[in-house]
Amino acid sequence: MTVDQISLDFFRNYVHGEARFHPGVNVIAGENAQGKTNLLEAVAYLSSASSHRARYDRELIRHGVDSAFVKAELTSRGRKMVLEADLHRGTRRRLRSNGVGLKTAGELSGILNTVLFCPEDLYLIREGAEARRRFLDGCICQLRPRYARALAEYKRLYQHKTRILKDGEQHPSLLDALDDFSLRMAQCGAVIVHYRAHFVKRLSEAAPPIHADCSGGRERLGLRYDTVSAVTDPEAPPRELLPQLLAHQEAHREAELRAKSCLSGPHKDELAVEINGECAKAYASQGQTRTAALALKLAARDIFRQETGEWPVLLLDDVLSELDLRRQEFVLNRITSGQVFITCCEEEKLARLREGRAFHVRDGVLYEA
Repeated sequence: MTVDQISLDFFRNYVHGEARFHPGVNVIAGENAQGKTNLLEAVAYLSSASSHRARYDRELIRHGVDSAFVKAELTSRGRKMVLEADLHRGTRRRLRSNGVGLKTAGELSGILNTVLFCPEDLYLIREGAEARRRFLDGCICQLRPRYARALAEYKRLYQHKTRILKDGEQHPSLLDALDDFSLRMAQCGAVIVHYRAHFVKRLSEAAPPIHADCSGGRERLGLRYDTVSAVTDPEAPPRELLPQLLAHQEAHREAELRAKSCLSGPHKDELAVEINGECAKAYASQGQTRTAALALKLAARDIFRQETGEWPVLLLDDVLSELDLRRQEFVLNRITSGQVFITCCEEEKLARLREGRAFHVRDGVLYEA
């Protein structure tokens, strides 16, 4: 799976940018705030229709204009594909694959898969549960269209139910719709729990050996998926999970009305990480948490390869500069296959990488070195 060419118009700080990429390593060099991360963000956007650092699409549009455009020619599963994204202020984005409009972001699943690793991810273990849920969601949405649809619907329903709970005291008629929203949230939630459980199971198989390699065998990584307490087997089919989620919601109904917020559901899920049997969030050192984060990201890359038969496009956004030499070497030794994009300030430091192509970015203009 490779991104062969990309074209940008008014995306972030790019007025116009165009480049052809190497199927191996592509080094994107430049000073800070010149557009290196923006380029990787554009590639990642075409795999999920979302950004790791923007909540709304309008944030991706260059200041002072009303729309942006991203187009990529790629090779996926032996086929030449063209993905396009039209972004507009105030109107819904438009996604196209080979000129055909896509109704949902879930339809991007299987076309372009990316694994993005940025400096913020090195704190993945130390952050709250939301960061680890976001990591799971970003991976699973690219592999399972049904999950992407269920997650989008769940988020929409969650916002509506929250408004009902907040305003229900002043407008009691709103509470008439509460049970309907709870049912639909449980239906979507059952799909979410099922797929998260299965993905964490695969992570639990793939990540510990990577972590052991990086730590020299001195540390043992453990992963656990924690979801709604009423769920007895999160890997069960959604139809078996649904009544358990409904029962849990009913048990929390009065508490939700008092708190005026949604207290029950997979929006509270946690990917628990342990190192040598201890909670990594609470007890691990900075080096241990960085090794664990590395293991999760590289394990996700391996799972994508197992699932699709192709390496996903790996996007390393200035992450090497945040790692010590041992961990830098470990990462570089594991990316000898597949297409890789690496941003850095000085590409000379990456001279030991295999054959590839180097680019410079200056003030939103891309030059091939």
